[in-house]
Amino acid sequence: MVMSEDNVRGFALALSSSAFIGSSFVIKKIGLKKAAVSGTRAGSGGFSYLYEPLWWLGMITMIVGEVANFAAYAFAPAILVTPLGALSIIVSAVLAHFILKEKLHIFGILGCILCVVGSTTIVLHAPKEREIESVKEVWHLATQPGFIVYSCVVVVVAIVLIIRFVPLYGQRQMIIYIGICSLMGSLTVMSVKAVGIALKLSFSGMNQFVYVQTWFFIAVVIIFCLVQLNYLNKALDTFNTAVVSPVYYVMFTILTIFASMIMFKDWDSQNASQIATELCGFVTIISGTFLLHKTKDMGISPNTEPSILPESDRPSQ
Repeated sequence: MVMSEDNVRGFALALSSSAFIGSSFVIKKIGLKKAAVSGTRAGSGGFSYLYEPLWWLGMITMIVGEVANFAAYAFAPAILVTPLGALSIIVSAVLAHFILKEKLHIFGILGCILCVVGSTTIVLHAPKEREIESVKEVWHLATQPGFIVYSCVVVVVAIVLIIRFVPLYGQRQMIIYIGICSLMGSLTVMSVKAVGIALKLSFSGMNQFVYVQTWFFIAVVIIFCLVQLNYLNKALDTFNTAVVSPVYYVMFTILTIFASMIMFKDWDSQNASQIATELCGFVTIISGTFLLHKTKDMGISPNTEPSILPESDRPSQ
């Protein structure tokens, strides 16, 4: 299957995005560790990392990656761009192995290979992006009953997690922080795609910033990104980077593809064979991230405390 020109552009942007974002996880983790030495850890509610230059370098790297990812959504469907985030897991895992000494076992390497194979399968069978001529079309899609119900459920569940479960289980259960990031992330991606389309159309001569809908999508992106950033920092500071990255990726990707299916109906133009092949590619990626997750502690000596425990919960030596 030959990829369309827009899909090729989206693929190239998503690829560069993964390299920057994967690197940012490790750089930010180093900054968080340094900040914890002289202040309250982010996982305990502290913000001393804001004074750490390495954390800001990681943030800049992540922003560059997110900008590239942002642009990718303007050219290619979410079902193509989002799964390519698996490549950022590989970058993060490899750098964490060499720099943070969070060892990558042989099965972790196999997991990386599976991620690449799955991503390639999805890229080769990705659906063609539907033609949209105005941000009002995106608004029409976003206000369909199905997507409104999905959005309401996501916001309510995220609020319950933040108010009820974070204070009780946040320090012990990584899924709480990651769940908040993933839920909000699925709506963020839909808004990012809308803003990306608005920019693409505006650059082609059709100004979309005269519509209030464009500014609404921009506001959603900013607010939801700030929420995600806060809880992702807590997850990175409290748990092992090699665990946070794949679990976040799997949850985020599943929810984003589900949201895209509801809103943009990406699979309407594909036959059963193409859809089945993409699902196989996605399952292959999940298998790879599962291997990365399950082999994270292989090779650790019996006297070494598991790295996923918060430092405050580890017994003193």
